[in-house]
Amino acid sequence: MVAAFDEMKGHNGGVRPAYGELARWLAEVPPDVLDYRRREAELIFRRIGITFAVYGEAEAQERLIPFDVIPRIMAGAEWRLLEKGLTQRVNALNAFIKDVYGTREILRAGLVPDDLVFRNPAFRPEMSGQSVPHDIYVHIAGIDIVRDDAETFYVLEDNARTPSGVSYMLENREIMMRLFPELFSRHRIAPVENYPDELLATLKSVAPSSASRDPNVVLLTPGVFNSAYYEHSFLADKLGVELVEGRDLFVKDEVVYMRTTQGPQRVDVIYRRIDDDFLDPLTFRPDSALGMPGLMTAYTAGNVTLANAVGTGIADDKAVYSFMPAIVKFYLGEEPLLNTVPTWRCREEEHLAYVLDHLPELVVKEVHGSGGYGMLIGPARKQGRHRAVPRQAENLPKKFHRPADLGALHLSDLRRAGRRAAPC
Repeated sequence: MVAAFDEMKGHNGGVRPAYGELARWLAEVPPDVLDYRRREAELIFRRIGITFAVYGEAEAQERLIPFDVIPRIMAGAEWRLLEKGLTQRVNALNAFIKDVYGTREILRAGLVPDDLVFRNPAFRPEMSGQSVPHDIYVHIAGIDIVRDDAETFYVLEDNARTPSGVSYMLENREIMMRLFPELFSRHRIAPVENYPDELLATLKSVAPSSASRDPNVVLLTPGVFNSAYYEHSFLADKLGVELVEGRDLFVKDEVVYMRTTQGPQRVDVIYRRIDDDFLDPLTFRPDSALGMPGLMTAYTAGNVTLANAVGTGIADDKAVYSFMPAIVKFYLGEEPLLNTVPTWRCREEEHLAYVLDHLPELVVKEVHGSGGYGMLIGPARKQGRHRAVPRQAENLPKKFHRPADLGALHLSDLRRAGRRAAPC
């Protein structure tokens, strides 16, 4: 069995340079102090309300976000590599989504199968031929990264619909600075508190040409019963924008307005945390009470920007993920800087046969699932509990979920389990 990569000590047992000061600090601090501060952090999280829920579980109560008092340290060179690799990846994803809803050159070239796009539930034919401001579809991307060794990073999956979780990172940093000031004083640490300012500037920069010089941005939430509502309210507060629900908005003459005590106020950019299906009952699900009627009319008229754009879920597909090296080369003419986990596509008979023969060694995911829902980690399944025949995505057990479990995985765990498989 291959041992998991230890980010602090590496494979040879010696402390890696970036962790030298942390190792010295840990040697000085009594274990009971670390345990006390961990419990103090959890108490702060509970008081503030930093929680999440997992849909579909019998015990789906609010949970605290897991907090580790031992920080992960990224050296400057490592971060610069990640920054370049992630920028490259998001540029390729944007180019792919634009092409899929435009001229579809990658389909004509035969690099991605047509049916993988057109039969995908996340594909939105309403977006075909529809332009978006600055050709940006993915304004906020959630790219899950794992590492195999000191130099090698892998992309575990792409999240381009409504990525969630950044608030936990921001709150984690604030709690760490409050509880461990002496540790921070020993390091030169890049700031993260400027994220809300940069996000707001990004959102304003993609406002429609008809917007005022100071575009009005709102954050659209499904409401207080959503599992990520804490993050919605947190980000709206940090951005200094209104947190709205669908009932707070209306469309008139193909323009979106917000109801206020001072009368209607035009909305130029909507940072939406609602999935496509629920955005507009006149276009998508008619039973949706979360979005607002006519939103797509205003959107296709170019009078409001949605971040992320409608239809970006096509890039979340776990089978599309397996084509990402070819996608990067096709649109950017570059070799991918970040690796892709070797993946078997169960839509192909040879791949399916391999997966069924090696199921206990593999991580299986729904092709169209988002986040960590609908995944099975073969070695972790209980004997007799799951029938894991990956023929239909809805038949897969929903045992492991984001953000707690999936966020804790490392590629070495995946390699010990075998490789990842994407069911049809």
